[in-house]
Amino acid sequence: MIPFSILDLAPIAQGSTATDSFRNSVELAQEAERLGYNRIWFAEHHGMAGIASAATAVVIGHVASATRSIRVGAGGVMLPNHAPLVIAEQFGTLNAMHPGRIDLGLGRAPGTDQLTARALRRDLNASAEQFPQDVQELQYFFQPAEPGQQLKAVPGEGQDVPIWLPGSSLFSAQLAAMLGLPFAFASHFAPELMEQASALYRERFTPSRQLDKPYVMLTVNVFAADSDAEARRLFTSMQIAFVNMLRDQRGLVQPPIDNIDDYWTPQEKRWVGEKLSRSFVGNAATVEQGLREFVRQHQPDELMISGHFFNPQARLNSIRITAEVRERLQGQLA
Repeated sequence: MIPFSILDLAPIAQGSTATDSFRNSVELAQEAERLGYNRIWFAEHHGMAGIASAATAVVIGHVASATRSIRVGAGGVMLPNHAPLVIAEQFGTLNAMHPGRIDLGLGRAPGTDQLTARALRRDLNASAEQFPQDVQELQYFFQPAEPGQQLKAVPGEGQDVPIWLPGSSLFSAQLAAMLGLPFAFASHFAPELMEQASALYRERFTPSRQLDKPYVMLTVNVFAADSDAEARRLFTSMQIAFVNMLRDQRGLVQPPIDNIDDYWTPQEKRWVGEKLSRSFVGNAATVEQGLREFVRQHQPDELMISGHFFNPQARLNSIRITAEVRERLQGQLA
């Protein structure tokens, strides 16, 4: 039985506000919980007009307070932007408030442009280079304190907060394997190394106190609707976002359009198609066929779905359809 989970970027659509985004995220998490999704994650991004999850720990606490059982976490916190002790305290606090429901994914990218990253980190090179040491330092703060230990995370010390390494590179796969941590690959926007990274992680995995065998979660885009045509139309909001990123014109999530070919050039179409190749767009039957083939080929231990929707009601409908697909797939793949 493969668990299904959700990555929510807390999108801010044209004509809406961050307040609307957080309200939508709560509604999404509550519906995902009702539908039996395993976890919902939020990712740290900064200076992006269309993404509201910059203060990731705050968003996680807000959503966890509005739900009861679904796991809520970071996918991820960009650790070089923060002191490990601060993150241990933040997520120790979250776990104390919501015991057994908090996940902590750690990334080493800045989650923003270079100018904003410099404002966050000050020393970009040193922060990236010491990421493995920072991960281990954070693990240390979650361990039970030794007698006489003066430096502690309070709350945080002795708490069971699962650490994940989400990423889109071989570096993340190797580090997750070396430390014996679960690995989440961002195939929803960087599919090029997915197979190689997953294989490398599984091959080199070393058991740890947290995990005794490899655990791979793969993230894909899913735009499910009542018809293939409607799903393809909804998907254009995400395609537009990627075109705009290529043009260095990031902004709010745009409404879908009828003909995406009117918007992009052939070169942009090719680039976006490569980046979003792990996207499953269509009605229930179309999405089911695509996910079945993907799961059989890549054998993830868990599947996380994402999607940059303009309309929050369309996003809710998509996760409902996907939940129905999940139930059929579980029977076929058992």
